[in-house]
Amino acid sequence: MIKFAWDGYRKYAWGENELRPNSRSGHSSSIFGYGKTGATIIDAIDTLFIVGLKEEYKEARDWISEFNFKDLAKGDLSVFETNIRFTGGLLSAYALTGDKMFLTKAEDVATLLLPAFETPSGIPYSLIDLQTGRVKTYSWASGKAILSEYGSIQLEFDYLSNLTGNPIFAQKSNKIRDVLTAMEKPEGLYPIYISMDNPPRWGQHLFSMGAMADSWYEYLLKQWIATGKTDQRTKREYEEAIFAMEKRMLYKSEQSNLWYFAKLNGNRVEHSFEHLACFCGGMVVLHAMNEENATIAQHYMDLGKNIGHTCHESYARSTTGIGPESFQFTSSIEAKTERRQDSYYILRPEVVETWFYLWRATKDEKYRQWAWDHVQNLEKYAKGNAGYSGIRNVYDSNPEQDDVQQSFLFAELFKYLYLIFSDDDVLPLDQWVFNTEAHPFRIRH
Repeated sequence: MIKFAWDGYRKYAWGENELRPNSRSGHSSSIFGYGKTGATIIDAIDTLFIVGLKEEYKEARDWISEFNFKDLAKGDLSVFETNIRFTGGLLSAYALTGDKMFLTKAEDVATLLLPAFETPSGIPYSLIDLQTGRVKTYSWASGKAILSEYGSIQLEFDYLSNLTGNPIFAQKSNKIRDVLTAMEKPEGLYPIYISMDNPPRWGQHLFSMGAMADSWYEYLLKQWIATGKTDQRTKREYEEAIFAMEKRMLYKSEQSNLWYFAKLNGNRVEHSFEHLACFCGGMVVLHAMNEENATIAQHYMDLGKNIGHTCHESYARSTTGIGPESFQFTSSIEAKTERRQDSYYILRPEVVETWFYLWRATKDEKYRQWAWDHVQNLEKYAKGNAGYSGIRNVYDSNPEQDDVQQSFLFAELFKYLYLIFSDDDVLPLDQWVFNTEAHPFRIRH
């Protein structure tokens, strides 16, 4: 499966960001600008190494050794996506192999992002053009930065400073943390938008466990774990945030007793749950596995199982056995969507990610069965001419494919599927922590 997807990319889109498997051509989404920066190669290399595809790993390494990000990158790049995919992918390749070339390249990429942090408060701009040096926020964000983006820098930047001895990266990420620590949180919650002035102000009171918020919470927990549990501030802020979200945003559906985190817009509750937000089941299980207080640990283990079950229901209740981008809870439907614009699947990993943590924590065979069901459904509905594509409607018995093989298919979905069927000594969770693109970093002890 992994080899088939890689071979298609290598044959038809080598050096491009992604593959169009049915058109057999290259593809690039706007997050990468319009240069050919080989996102799939950098996102995939740690997975190729972990699964033992030695020839493929060597091809990827050879390409990366010649890779010059500044020369290849064109147009506006997402600072967040460049950090988690490129810096993160190169850091994990170094962590796994000890090959210094990867660390040098990771530092090169991160250094190129630094101008985005030259702002009054230290909250970085969302987009950077490496050729012109121009930085900006998204045109649709009204001049504001987004929580999941500026809040998901720390794991990579702190690790990079730790490995290289260059403090600038940790300084930049710590400054963001200091700004957020000092800000008043409405009911303990973090709004999605923040202004770029100093001191910054929150934007409208939108709260979510999904898009535009998700990895901020994930990185609070994981930064505590990554530092060998020495960064107590992140642990405290993580616990405070999750407690506030449980209090205001956690619901159980009436018909099927399915637990989910709703979205909040001020005081208005939107009873929907995104595929992206399904990661949080794994997050709270990881908390439970690292929590000394047995009562708290059991509480979060139970919550993780419940979220894992809810997200499985979103898969089980679709025609293809694959879950939609977002699903609703109303008086008439639960864990399904009637919105055509929410019924697609783009090879997202978050549901399988949660099952991975649940498998490691419980060894309940159902999580392996659910993962295997997903493998078979991917083969049936997502496999195309030269790789795997997303599908446009999970409720269609013969769904149309979107003809995009996302780079995170390799970084995340394939990796988590492989790890569910591997022994625990492959990337043990007391020695490794995964960034939000599933790139493993060594825990500092």
